Amino acid sequence: MNATPDMPRPGRNEGAGTGPAGTGPARNEGDGADEVDRIVDQWRRERPDLDVRAMGTLSRFARLWLLGSRAVEDVLARYGLRQGEFDVLAALRRSGGPCALSPSALSDTLMLSRAGMTNRIDRLAAAGLVRREPDPADRRSFRVALTGAGRDTIDAAVTEHTANESRLLAPLSRSEQDTLDLLLRRLLASFATGGHRRT
Repeated sequence: MNATPDMPRPGRNEGAGTGPAGTGPARNEGDGADEVDRIVDQWRRERPDLDVRAMGTLSRFARLWLLGSRAVEDVLARYGLRQGEFDVLAALRRSGGPCALSPSALSDTLMLSRAGMTNRIDRLAAAGLVRREPDPADRRSFRVALTGAGRDTIDAAVTEHTANESRLLAPLSRSEQDTLDLLLRRLLASFATGGHRRT
């Protein structure tokens, strides 16, 4: 999978529906060829025995992740946040109540090592966005809580973040977005159960 393929090639492939076996879906008239098409078409030319449909799809996933991540980082930077720090503040904010969680709960929620979580908490505490406080359920431990400044920051950041996400998906209709979400949910479930490893 190539996340940074060659420059896009000019021209369009006409036709709709599904192409010949092993070639993937034909491009709809009016859909411009993109940079992934060039790589996939080169492989079809050089190795016509290969089914390269998945190569095109997964390459687009990789490029969308790269470009989408950059767009998200640009928004978060306006609030002095990195993605990981935003994730911690967001997890605390959506937990409700006092907006406080133990470091282990944060690590489990964000699927991050305890050491990695400690680094994030340290940075956010130094910025005055979170504080460590005794855990009322276990005085030997502490929990991480949003400060007033932290709550204000995450509320402003998540408002702009969600608007930015909507802009990123705006080229698709609501129906197309729903279909895409359904398909991605199905694919993710397959990965979660190990279905992608089956032959």
